[in-house]
Amino acid sequence: MATQFVRLATTNDIPAIMKIIKQAQGLLANDQIPQWQNNYPNRSIIEEDIAKKYSYVLIVDRAVAGVATLLQEEDPNYYKIYHGSWEKPNDTHYTSIHRIAIAQDYHGQHLADLFFSHLLTLSYQLGYQQIRIDTHARNKRMQHIIAKVGFHYSGIVYMQGDEQDQRQAYQLFLP
Repeated sequence: MATQFVRLATTNDIPAIMKIIKQAQGLLANDQIPQWQNNYPNRSIIEEDIAKKYSYVLIVDRAVAGVATLLQEEDPNYYKIYHGSWEKPNDTHYTSIHRIAIAQDYHGQHLADLFFSHLLTLSYQLGYQQIRIDTHARNKRMQHIIAKVGFHYSGIVYMQGDEQDQRQAYQLFLP
């Protein structure tokens, strides 16, 4: 069995992270999903995530196999939710999982499940019991993983307040 673990990303990981991001952008574009297009996420966003110690990498046998951001501050995109509601809407103490992707060479190995498990554990260890995430309505692959991990659908959020850029929002509470 391969050695698999999660650690904070460093600036040395940026080339591998950007390669994974580009692969994910291509996959989404091929699936005609407008999420992660138009140079998002870009290197400066990844650098900011790393500087804030919000960026994590999944390591498989010493190689960066995945990347994710575990945001530990309120997400402005989650201030308003439409066609639903947050459970405990006044509880703003939560982490958000963003910019999660697995390298193409590791697809089909269920590493996203493992990565999510680690991110939930990290959230708990950091003192958070509520986790939020969002994805595009066409991103059935991510919706499947989100549901499998135990997230519950909450409603629709708009990216930067743009109602043309909607995401399905989900929430999970750890016991």
